[in-house]
Amino acid sequence: MAKDLDWSNLSFSYTKTDKRFVSQYKNGSWDEGVLTSDENIVLNECACVFQYAQTCFEGLKAYTTKDGKIVTFRPDLNAKRMADSCRMLEMPVFPEDRFVQAVIDTVKANIDWVPPYGSGATLYIRPYMFGSNAVIGVKPADEYQFRILVTPVGPYFKGGVKPITVRISDLDRAAPHGTGHIKAGLNYAMSLHNIMDAHRNGYAENIYLDPASHTYLEETGGANILCVTKDGKLVTPKSDSILPSITRRSLVHVAKEYLNIEVEERKIHKDELSQMQEIGLCGTAAVISPIGKIHDHGKEILVPSGMESIGPVLGKLRETLTGIQMGTINAPEGWIKEIK
Repeated sequence: MAKDLDWSNLSFSYTKTDKRFVSQYKNGSWDEGVLTSDENIVLNECACVFQYAQTCFEGLKAYTTKDGKIVTFRPDLNAKRMADSCRMLEMPVFPEDRFVQAVIDTVKANIDWVPPYGSGATLYIRPYMFGSNAVIGVKPADEYQFRILVTPVGPYFKGGVKPITVRISDLDRAAPHGTGHIKAGLNYAMSLHNIMDAHRNGYAENIYLDPASHTYLEETGGANILCVTKDGKLVTPKSDSILPSITRRSLVHVAKEYLNIEVEERKIHKDELSQMQEIGLCGTAAVISPIGKIHDHGKEILVPSGMESIGPVLGKLRETLTGIQMGTINAPEGWIKEIK
């Protein structure tokens, strides 16, 4: 039976649910994994994750569609991206097919926590992995845990999608040939000071530029960037140090195949921002967050779409993708994985 929660007023925060998935890697192989009711993790004080931040994670959601099905969105891409993260961090890959099955099993075990259709809430799914045995020399761990937790979360935007104000940052999100293209916990730790400094100064996010020349757009601390030109093209930054956002890749497909919008994936010079008609950020949590204002070292860039609502192109993109996720628009083959 569904939990008796005020689904429409949930915050975007952690709530303990019934079960979580845990698999242990020891002696060169993964065990079968279990679903457990224990939400606590007990580790040695010298565990590699504490000493050298050997950890990565993913994020996806489960939804209730209009016709009552419970589904998740493109979990195979999360499995692949986590595999890429693990290889870069010298961690053992949790097999991609087992990853997808573990997501399904964990959602099924917490089916009463999946919010109802129309509530605006979703079940957030957080797969993650970390080095679990004691390591004091700088080297990879020998033992690992792969885990999946789920938690019901409210809509990212309370009261509708509202444009945000951001700033262009002097700090770097990732090194030119570093770990910017993987979902390593260390990338997010590095961004915490800068995002809190942005918040203290009245900005919702930082726009990071390429670390080599500080002239081309990269992404923000936790989302890819989308731009719409005055002639209606969707333009996204191209860089080897950007995280390959599943939401961005899905929006690009939707733009091309559903809305007949021309798409360019290329380097975007920061001076082009003032020439764009619409600008936004995209990611799992909000799908698209429109930007209304950008501060660039004393210069204010007012995005023509304004501070009142999302622009028409990004709005249509967001509406179409969420329609696909919620079952009101037919999805491309393989995008929706039914759980129940």
